[in-house]
Amino acid sequence: MIRLLYTVLAMALIFIPGVLVLTPDARAEDKMLLGLNYPRTGPYYALGENQYRAAVMAVEEINAKGGILGRPVELVWADTRSDVDIARANVIDMIDNKGVRMVFGGVSSAVAIAVGEICQQKGVPFMATLTYSTATTGVSGHRHTFRECYDSWMAARALAVYLNEQFANSRYYYIAADYTWGWTTQEAVRRFTATTDEAVHPGTFTPLGTIDFTRQLALVELVKPDVLVLVLGGDDLVNALWQASEMGITNSVQIVVPNLTLGMAEGVGPEVIQGVVGAVPWCWRVPYKYNYDRGKQFVEDFVKRHDRYPSSSAASAYTILYEYKAAVERAKSFTSAEVIRQLEGHRYRLLKDEQYWREFDHQSVQTVYVVKCRPAEQVREHAHQADYFEIIGSLSGEEAVISREDWEATRLKNNLPPCLEPLETVATQ
Repeated sequence: MIRLLYTVLAMALIFIPGVLVLTPDARAEDKMLLGLNYPRTGPYYALGENQYRAAVMAVEEINAKGGILGRPVELVWADTRSDVDIARANVIDMIDNKGVRMVFGGVSSAVAIAVGEICQQKGVPFMATLTYSTATTGVSGHRHTFRECYDSWMAARALAVYLNEQFANSRYYYIAADYTWGWTTQEAVRRFTATTDEAVHPGTFTPLGTIDFTRQLALVELVKPDVLVLVLGGDDLVNALWQASEMGITNSVQIVVPNLTLGMAEGVGPEVIQGVVGAVPWCWRVPYKYNYDRGKQFVEDFVKRHDRYPSSSAASAYTILYEYKAAVERAKSFTSAEVIRQLEGHRYRLLKDEQYWREFDHQSVQTVYVVKCRPAEQVREHAHQADYFEIIGSLSGEEAVISREDWEATRLKNNLPPCLEPLETVATQ
């Protein structure tokens, strides 16, 4: 089968304490340049910040142990601002002008899909940290694209186990971001909770960057659902939840945020987000609950450096750098095709239980956790006031992930081949 992985991202860096940066007289041929394309500004900036911090941490650790095949790693970053055109331009510059060998990062799925397309064209692996649309490794999947986090399908499958037990025969209402992540996430949650009838379970889409949700929330008050599903992220989720709280809606319905992150919880605050249910691919409580030593060490090192807990996107960025390093070392080569072959089907264990890069679509198959946001007083009492998530359930990766049969059927339905591109069709670096 086939897939797409990519490596492209480099941008002349400036200061940035604690990380190697490019300077005008740096000899790039002596270094291994890896590109981090992430939102440093824009509506998802809070979700991008921890990716950068964890990436710097991984680079320093890797370099302290000799780099990759004896070459020091240098991190090159660029700000996507969660804008597709900017993200594309960043990656082209990183690959063509800076010479990065692998690109990683993300938040917006629209950005991740666009970056994956460029990386496929240029034969550079792209390893996505935070992109939940099923399309990223589905209808928009490529041989050079790998996704380390879970997808909307997996999150919805895990959430449905809880929701179908607690809210059987309940009425739902959906407010979703109007782009690929919002579309595919709402579709998946509807499918697995049997709420596809929009006449009974209505919803609305909102543009990314929406500030005022009062019109949509007024419809919620009118419909009076039992469950309000907010397929929103970043500042959009913060605005929607605060306005819902001000209108008293958070006291009358169960709010579900299918893809929760620590950054979003912190942005909303403990008083407003308490009781919200969602799914996560990882949170800093996971290694302590299940006794994963490497995960605990990562959390403690991160807290020591930054006086705060790492998010799931931080864990993903950290893991990607170690997985890329391991694949290069198994291949004994930086050549993209050889690295891709080493990644496909490979099983790994770093910050939680075993995961693996599925061969036919490059999705990282992994355990999904269902969480409920703790009462505000518990969050306030904890060190760093960041103990937001109580783990209330989990689903194995094999149970959660889309089947090969469904994946191929979706590709064929969209007039795509039921496989990713052969490596031979791309001039890989």
